[in-house]
Amino acid sequence: MADPSSYRPKPGQIPDSPGVYKFRDEHRRVIYVGKAKNLRQRLANYFQDLAGLHPRTRTMVTTAASVEWTVVSTEVEALQLEYSWIKEFDPRFNVKYRDDKSYPYLAVTFNEEFPRVQVMRGAKKKGVRYFGPYGHAWAIRETVDLMLRVFPVRTCSAGVFKNAARTGRPCLLGYIGKCSAPCVGRVTPDEHRELAEDFCDFMAGRTGTYIRRLEKDMMQAAEEMEYERAARLRDDAGALKRAMEKSAVVLADATDADLIAVAEDELEAAVQIFHVRGGRVRGQRGWVTDKVEAVDTAGLVEHALQQLYGEETGDSVPKEVLVPALPEDPEAVSQWLADRRGSQVSLRIPQRGDKKDLMVTVQRNAQQALGLHKTKRASDLTTRSRALEEIAEALGLDTAPLRVECFDISHLQGDDVVASMVVFEDGLARKSEYRRFQIKGFEGQDDVRSMHEVIGRRFKRYLQEKERTGEWEETPAATGPVPAPASAAPAEPAPGSPAPAEPAQSAEPAPAEPAPAGVSGAAPTAPADAPAGPGEEPSEGPREEPSEGPREEPREDDGRPKRFAYPPQLVVVDGGQPQVAAAKRALDELGIDDIAVCGLAKRLEEVWLPDDDDPVVLPRSSEGLYLLQRIRDEAHRFAITYQRAKRAKRIRSSPLDDVAGLGETRKQALIKHFGSVKKLRQATIDEICEVPGIGRRTAESVAAALATAAPAAPAVNTATGEIIEEDDGGSTS
Repeated sequence: MADPSSYRPKPGQIPDSPGVYKFRDEHRRVIYVGKAKNLRQRLANYFQDLAGLHPRTRTMVTTAASVEWTVVSTEVEALQLEYSWIKEFDPRFNVKYRDDKSYPYLAVTFNEEFPRVQVMRGAKKKGVRYFGPYGHAWAIRETVDLMLRVFPVRTCSAGVFKNAARTGRPCLLGYIGKCSAPCVGRVTPDEHRELAEDFCDFMAGRTGTYIRRLEKDMMQAAEEMEYERAARLRDDAGALKRAMEKSAVVLADATDADLIAVAEDELEAAVQIFHVRGGRVRGQRGWVTDKVEAVDTAGLVEHALQQLYGEETGDSVPKEVLVPALPEDPEAVSQWLADRRGSQVSLRIPQRGDKKDLMVTVQRNAQQALGLHKTKRASDLTTRSRALEEIAEALGLDTAPLRVECFDISHLQGDDVVASMVVFEDGLARKSEYRRFQIKGFEGQDDVRSMHEVIGRRFKRYLQEKERTGEWEETPAATGPVPAPASAAPAEPAPGSPAPAEPAQSAEPAPAEPAPAGVSGAAPTAPADAPAGPGEEPSEGPREEPSEGPREEPREDDGRPKRFAYPPQLVVVDGGQPQVAAAKRALDELGIDDIAVCGLAKRLEEVWLPDDDDPVVLPRSSEGLYLLQRIRDEAHRFAITYQRAKRAKRIRSSPLDDVAGLGETRKQALIKHFGSVKKLRQATIDEICEVPGIGRRTAESVAAALATAAPAAPAVNTATGEIIEEDDGGSTS
C-alpha cells in the first residue's frame, strides 16, 4: 500500500487549467482517469488526510504510485479525452457500465447494392441504418414479418441471394409477395432502394403518410370495383397498424428523445434507457455497475452518456436527452453531444407532463433491474468467496487466491502439441488474459516436459516485465538460467495511436535519465509488454501463427494491461504429481518462490501439491473443488479447441500452399481444371499453363512444389479393408 504523500505533486507544479488526469499503480498500469475544470483544485482533493476521504477514493490513492495529467484547452476536449482514455486503458477504479447481453438491432444494410433487412448485434457498421435496441430478437422478426407485406425488402443472406440469381428462381418470400425479388430482376436496384428507404421512414416514426396512402388506394380500388385489390390494401394497412401497436405512443408530440434513469445504493448502480422515436418507445436497454469510485447520481449520468453516445454520430444521438440529474458541467456535456449529432441537443430534467410520467416509468424499471441483479449476485458472490476461502485453507495459503492461472496440454498422439493458460480473477473467468502456446522445445508426446516448458516460458516473461519496470534488479539464486534482460530501447508508438493534446505531465520523482523534451516531470519511457513470443497467442479466435522475426516492443508506460506482467497467487496444472513437480521445478529454476502450485487429477479429482506424497482430498460437495474443476475444465476446453483448429488446418493443407504467389483463386482454378491434385501432379508445365491466369513461371513453381511433395497415403475402406484409389488427391483450404 503506497503512501499518497510519496508521489504528491509539488506546490505550484499542477496547472489551474482544464485537463484530464490519470493515476498509475506500481506496475505503471492506469487505475483511474478523471477530468477537471481546474486540475490544481481537483488533484488537491486526493491528497488530503486519508481519514477524510471516501473509502473507495482512499483505496484508489493508496493503490496508486504516481499521478499524471494532460492539459486541454476546453472542457469539451477534456470530456472527449477522458472517454478515450477510459476506453483505451480500462481503469479498475472507473465506473464502467457493462451490458449483461448483446442487444439486437433491426438493421438495413444500405452499404449493399440491394439493401437487406436483418437482425444485427455487436459493433455498428458504416453504411448500415439501425433501429432499436430491442429486448428480444423475436420482437424484431415479428415486426419485420408484418411490414414485409407493404415494404417487400430483401431479407435473405448473400448466399441465398446469389443462388437465386444463378438459378433464376426467387426464394419462397418472392413467391408469396413478401420480397420484391431483386435477385431475379423483378425490380431495379433503384426501385428496391426506394422500398428500403420507405421501410426506414416508417420505422423512424413517419407512419401516418403510408397508412393514409394505403387507405386512399383502398377506397379508390373499391370504387372501381377491384375488390380483391382493395382487400389486399386493407390487409396491408392492418399489418402496419399492428406493427405500430407493438410500440405504444408515450409522447403525443412525436418527440425524438432518450430517457435515462438511475437506481443506486452504496455499492452498485443500475441504469435504464428508453429510446423514444416519433413519440413511440423504439428500444430499451440497461446496465448494472459496481460503484468502484466515489460518484453521485450526476456522475453516474455523465458516465452513462459517455458510454451511450461515445461511438455514435448523426441521428443516433437524439435531439433531446432527459436525465434524472444534470452532470457537473451540463454545458460542456451538451456541447459534446451536439458535436456528435451535428446539431443542437437539449440535455435537461423533465419537470411535468408526459415526459415526467415516462421518466417515472423508466426509473421504476431501473429499480427493478437493480433489485433483480442484487438477488442474483448475492448468492453468487457468497459462493465464490466461500470457494476461494476453502481453496486457501486446503492448500495452506495465507490469503485467498484472487488470481488463479491454470495450464493444460493437448495433443493427438503426439502431433500438434499445444498448451493453454486460462485466468480466473475473484472466481470469474477473465478471457482477455487467456493465452495459447505451441510446444516447440521438442517433438512428440511428453506432457510433463511440455508443462515444464510452458510454465518456464510464461514466468520468464513475467520476470522480464518486472525487470523493465525496475521491480526486479538482483539476480535471484536459482538452479537454472535466468532470463536475459529485454532490450531497454524505447519503441515507437503503435501506428494509429492517438497523440495527446499536450505532453503528459507527471508527479513521479525525477528519473535518472533526462525526460523527453517538452515533458515536465514525466516518467522515462521504456519498453513494455512485448507481443507474445513464438507460439504464444493472446485470444480465443483463429489467428495466424506468430512470426519468429524481430518484434517491435510497445511502450512500457502506456498503461495498458500487460500480457504476462501480473503474477497469480495460485498456479493450477491439469494433471497429477508429475505435472505438479514439473511446474514447481520450472518456477524454482527461475527463482520464484512466492507462487503456490497445485494440480487437479481427473480420475479421482484429487489435488496434488509439490513434494507431498499424498493428495489433498476435498469433499465432493466443496465449493472450492467445484471452482477448481471449473477452472481446469475451462483450460481443457481452451486447449483442445486450439489443438483441433491446428489439426484441421494441417489436414486441409495442400502442396499448393507452399507455392509462393499462388493465391486461393488460382489454386481453386487449378483444382477445377485438372480435377485433383493427383492429376495436377501428372500434368506437364505446358498443360498447367493452359489454366487461365497461370503463367509459365507460376506453372514451373507448381510443378516443382508437387514434385518435391510426397503424395498422400492411400485411403482404406474401413469396412472392407480395400485400398481406395485417390480421386481428388487432396484439397485446398
